[in-house]
Amino acid sequence: MGELSQLVGHVTHGLVARAAAEQYNVSVIIIAMAQFLALFFDRIRQPRVIAEIIGGIILGPSIMGRIPNFKNSIFPDASIPGLTLTSTIGLIIFLFLVGLEIDTKVIKRNIISATSISVAGLILPLGLGAAVGVGIYKEFIDPAVNFGYFLLFTAVAVGITAFPVLCRILTSLNLLDTTVGVVTLAAGVGNDVVGWVLLALTVALVNASTGLTALYVLLACVGYVIFLLYPGRWAYVWLARWTGSLEQGSPTNGMMTMTLIIVFVSAFFTDIIGVHAIFGGFVAGLIIPHENGYAISIVERLEDLVSIIFIPIARLRTNLGLMDNGKTWGYTFIICVVSFFSKFVACYGAAYFTGFKWRESGAIGALMSCKGLVELIVLNIGLQAGILDTRTFSMFVLHAVILTFITTPLTLLFYPEKYRVHVGDERDHSNEEGSGPRQSLNEETKTRFALILEKIEQLPAAMTITQLLQPGNMSHTSSSTLTPPETKSSTSPEKAAEGPSHVASLPVAINVLRLVELTNRASAVFKSQAVESLVYNDPVVSVFRTFGYLNRLRVSGALSVVEYNEFSSAISKHVSETDSQIVILPWARGTTIINEESGSTGPLNPFDGIFHKTTTHDQTSSVVYSELIRKVFLTSPSHVALFVDRGLSTPYNSSSSQHLFLPFFGGPDDRLALSFLVQLCRNPSVRATVVRIRKVDGIASTDTDDDAKKDDPLSTAAVAVPLHQTLAGADTIYHRDSTQTQLASVTADNVTWGRYTSPPDSRDSAALARITFSTISSPQPLHNIIDLVTQLFTQSSPAKNIIVVAGRSRKMAVESHASELQQLITARGASMSSMVPKTLGDVGAALVVSGATVSLLVLQAASSSS
Repeated sequence: MGELSQLVGHVTHGLVARAAAEQYNVSVIIIAMAQFLALFFDRIRQPRVIAEIIGGIILGPSIMGRIPNFKNSIFPDASIPGLTLTSTIGLIIFLFLVGLEIDTKVIKRNIISATSISVAGLILPLGLGAAVGVGIYKEFIDPAVNFGYFLLFTAVAVGITAFPVLCRILTSLNLLDTTVGVVTLAAGVGNDVVGWVLLALTVALVNASTGLTALYVLLACVGYVIFLLYPGRWAYVWLARWTGSLEQGSPTNGMMTMTLIIVFVSAFFTDIIGVHAIFGGFVAGLIIPHENGYAISIVERLEDLVSIIFIPIARLRTNLGLMDNGKTWGYTFIICVVSFFSKFVACYGAAYFTGFKWRESGAIGALMSCKGLVELIVLNIGLQAGILDTRTFSMFVLHAVILTFITTPLTLLFYPEKYRVHVGDERDHSNEEGSGPRQSLNEETKTRFALILEKIEQLPAAMTITQLLQPGNMSHTSSSTLTPPETKSSTSPEKAAEGPSHVASLPVAINVLRLVELTNRASAVFKSQAVESLVYNDPVVSVFRTFGYLNRLRVSGALSVVEYNEFSSAISKHVSETDSQIVILPWARGTTIINEESGSTGPLNPFDGIFHKTTTHDQTSSVVYSELIRKVFLTSPSHVALFVDRGLSTPYNSSSSQHLFLPFFGGPDDRLALSFLVQLCRNPSVRATVVRIRKVDGIASTDTDDDAKKDDPLSTAAVAVPLHQTLAGADTIYHRDSTQTQLASVTADNVTWGRYTSPPDSRDSAALARITFSTISSPQPLHNIIDLVTQLFTQSSPAKNIIVVAGRSRKMAVESHASELQQLITARGASMSSMVPKTLGDVGAALVVSGATVSLLVLQAASSSS
């Protein structure tokens, strides 16, 4: 009868007593400790398994176990069988996920180098592991333990590589798309499979009473594996196709039930024949198909249960208190040295002689020496089988912690970002869809755009702004069936202005970057390994590709799986690689609420949560997404356009049009906004109003009224209170420019304004005919802007959808409107976070405060073009 079967029977009897309640209490303590430590180790880029091991050491006999009555009160003997069963179930599911991660296609892509590194990384460590096992056996092991079995076990413990932890380290360091990452992943697959086969052999030999029994166990195990991998896999794939699970890329409830039954039946079978139950889970994972994201969907359903609840409960057996003499610590040091250098030297040499440089070879050697959770599983099996005692178990656990901990810093030391070679870097991108002639940032017409999409909720905002990028004369294209004929009108003066434009022949290329957050979850790691296929199957990218095709926009797609705090870096890299001129950041409008009293519906402002006006959860977290936007503003090598979608304010009718409104103060951001507005007006369905505003002194309080504000304490209090500070990151405002630079900027403002308002014979005459220019002076420009927008919205007939285009003006701004903005907030009784004007600028923040039902397009010019 296998160990799993015995545990099930024992726990079944214990459930009628108090053991069940004690087990739940103990589980909560262990899980809470692991989660708490993970918060710290995640910040230093260490795998989660480090937190779980150290949490077990703290709660175990090494530290807190020394407190009198701690073990009897917190971890009574009655709770141990339940904990052991829970951890075994968790390990079975975890090994199922490990087997599911094995993809032989990875090995086939790099067969020569991967095989060389994998073989070298096994032969030398296995030999040196057996050699160091001789000394450990003589010093610490009971002679009753079979010498040969112990040497085989130590060889496996030293030679095995933790493939799951290796995947997570490669992903967190952004190495999966490098030559080092691809080859290391392939070598790790082979190393992992061979290691589990050798461990299964060791367990079978230990559990067998005679040589004939051992042969029976091995033959039964081999026969079962063959049965499961061939007829079993064929039957499973057929059932997945028959139920439609493989087609939709997600298992049905019935298919998921069948999958779990296969896992636990497989574990039960390998347990009763004499091999540990976890091997059944591992083999069951090998039969899961990877087509159409099916495997990823299964992982998403199981990963939280395994990583949060099951896995942390098996870490209480390490007792560092038994390592109480120099000989024990000396052998621990020897184990660490032998385990690391046997892997490092062997894999380094194999990589170097197969064509890798010394830095790449060093990174491969460091990565292949990683141990992690797989090593702990091996050690637990050795402890349960009686091969290890508690002292040697603790020695090997400590060595696993040390080697896992040093893997990340050593990899970064050998292979920093500037030396990395990414797969496909030498590829020719000239023929890719969405590529075109390279244009400078200073070109007046922008034809290359980088569109950033994180969630499907951003698609309406993305579609709204990008459909304006297509210039006019759509009916002159070859595909006339997609565009209705224009209505003839001989009396319309605007019709004459909608003639052929010189830009109609310029293709607009949109390079979509789909961002997927990399977390500790296995499904995120799966996605990072399958980026090449996901970019073609991702629903967000697919929907926008179709939208681009219907609107005659050239769309190319890319997908990046990175940590959230690396999103801005991924965006900058994408912009540089695609040579995009403007980054478009769509900000989804959020959910729509129903006012139960009036029955009315309305879209939520993305900043509503900040103003505390509603308790509805926005799909896009305002605070978090604002931080990302400001990082992009700060680090982007090109212009940035933030589109804050407020939804369509008017229903569709045949005569409706899109109207743009631009308040022009001056500065590089406003100049970019004006130039971009003119480009958008080349689309015949777009009209615009541009108002140049000059701020003048008046009766109202302005930014220069410092003395008056000092003399009026009530005014100071009223102004200072509403704009409260937050824990948001540092502002992205730039340094103060010199007087000479500011004068040059003012001159550029006048030249730009004159070029569009008084063109001698402009090539943009068609677009400029659809724009109304005016100039006003005001002591309260923000109030005037709100009034103008409100008037434009309420008095237009037919009703228009309005987008306010504004420069962010956080650098080289002509005027500061901070005081007027604070007065505006106070007058409206609002409470606003300080990050709103930092993100949108003062003009954008004022419109948000006013509650105007208009969308915002906030632009910031690149530093190189300022």
